[in-house]
Order: sequence, then structure tokens, then C-alpha cells
Amino acid sequence: MKALDSIALILLIVGGINWLLVGLLQFDLVASIFGGQDALLARIVYILVGLSALYSLKFLPLINRDNARHTTH
Repeated sequence: MKALDSIALILLIVGGINWLLVGLLQFDLVASIFGGQDALLARIVYILVGLSALYSLKFLPLINRDNARHTTH
């Protein structure tokens, strides 16, 4: 499970950097690397980033649990 967590984190970082570039420079790095937004590989990367975001929702209860533990001590 730790490997899947690491992969999800890496994909979220890639997606976050890509959105930063889109927002600041109107430059889609994923699309430029993989042949445009409609290219199959780019779409796969977009899908994997989205799935990683959904998978990472499982971490929210852990964050809340850690915050509750720190506020009670």
C-alpha cells in the first residue's frame, strides 16, 4: 500500500505543477510532452492524476485524527 500511496502523491504533484503552469503561463506541460490535450497518453496522465486525487481522499480522516490527537495533548 505504501507504494500506491507514493505513486498517488507523485501524480498529484505532477498534476499540481501542471495546473500551476497552466494558471501562470497558460502552458500545459503534460499536453506538450505527450502530444496535445487530446493525445491518448496525455489523457491517460490526466485520468491517473484524477484517480490519484480520488484515492488520496482516504487520507482526510488520518489528518483529522492527527489534528485531534495534537489538540488534546
